[in-house]
Amino acid sequence: MLNSQVLVKVPASTANLGPGFDTLGMALSLYAWIQMEAVDGETVIELYGDGLNGIPTNKSNLIYKVAQMVFEEAGVHIPEIRIAMYSDIPLTRGLGSSASAIVGALVAANALAGGPLSEDKLFQMASALEGHPDNVGASLFGGIVVSAWDGIRAEKVRIVPHENLEVLVAIPSFQLSTEKARHALPAKLDMKDAVYNVASSSLLVAAFASGNLELIPFAMRDKLHQPYRAPLVPGMSEILEQATNHGALGVALSGAGPTLLTLVDRGSDRKAELESFLLRTLEQHGIEAQTMWLAPALNGPELSVVHGDRSESFMERIKGEVKA
Repeated sequence: MLNSQVLVKVPASTANLGPGFDTLGMALSLYAWIQMEAVDGETVIELYGDGLNGIPTNKSNLIYKVAQMVFEEAGVHIPEIRIAMYSDIPLTRGLGSSASAIVGALVAANALAGGPLSEDKLFQMASALEGHPDNVGASLFGGIVVSAWDGIRAEKVRIVPHENLEVLVAIPSFQLSTEKARHALPAKLDMKDAVYNVASSSLLVAAFASGNLELIPFAMRDKLHQPYRAPLVPGMSEILEQATNHGALGVALSGAGPTLLTLVDRGSDRKAELESFLLRTLEQHGIEAQTMWLAPALNGPELSVVHGDRSESFMERIKGEVKA
């Protein structure tokens, strides 16, 4: 297996889904691809597409560092590797770009090493690396993932999304770092706000698990983080307050933002109205944005192992799947 070339396709993710701060995540049908193989010479990191501009191509690269953690854990020595990556997931927009890179690196390196680490072990490593299990859990297991992490161990339950659930995201043209978004949060909360979020998050999980989409507008509300992050995304407050009046089942800041996410009934006849509302509201606040219709991704990483002939290039291998 050490002489093989592995290719992993990893879904994006959205975290929190409103009230489920650092707890709820959902995989989305937007992907990153990572190819990895052992080499005799020096490490080579090839990044394709404009979306990865600024990512280091030396051994400080996150994927390289995560891969070496896997090799160390597995007790194998593969110091020099070739990595190729392409991603349709925009960086620092709240769609789990770092989580997809971590999960892709873990799965690829584990496959390269012969698969010695269990899926649960990869989940534990990913949660520790990311600092919370919501995004990595969704990218690793697919679907909707309800998770908890106490700083030592992560646990999760996976829920299959309702077949009528569709996702519309509005992705602003500016980046927003998770660190900046977390600094906007207060050090203390009122008890009534904490109870409000526990109730909303619990009801939202029950709505997803039971397939009761009618509960989503009520359950997806939040007082824990979104009110404090709203000033970082002009127009966000209006969208949170009014999106359900324009055809959304529910609306939330995706992860740390600035992407805004709406859940939509696939059969709705108000999709164009909702999309127009999102773009118009952001534009009124001077924000240029791109909308994208996505589906919940039902599966986690797709792994393929290449033996023998490797004449096909990385981009040829993924051609027909990438959005570019």
